[in-house]
Amino acid sequence: QVQLVESGGGLVQPGGSLRLSCAASGFTFSNYYMTWVRQAPGKGLEWVSKISTGSRRLYYADSVKGRFTISRDNAKKTLYLQMNSLKPEDTALNYCARAQGLYPIDTYDYRGQGTQVTVSS
Repeated sequence: QVQLVESGGGLVQPGGSLRLSCAASGFTFSNYYMTWVRQAPGKGLEWVSKISTGSRRLYYADSVKGRFTISRDNAKKTLYLQMNSLKPEDTALNYCARAQGLYPIDTYDYRGQGTQVTVSS
């Protein structure tokens, strides 16, 4: 079955960096667009970023553009999110998710359990 397992979250000071990872199994990873979504405390799900199958196309929400970088290693079946210049408003539970294609930009069919990112001094 499809499994997505996130890791790399933690507590970081404003301006700091974290790198999230997502290990995928149970499907042909290289055949799917992959996406990151997040949920801040008391708020709904927010789409963060998406990457095409061969990493040629990268998409970002305006709120993270220029600070976050999505990437993938198809040989390792792993998705990444490099998060730089973190802000307190980036505090959220971050989910890795499998997408069926580019559009709709914020939809997915499977997601992991999430990894918590807390940005605080």
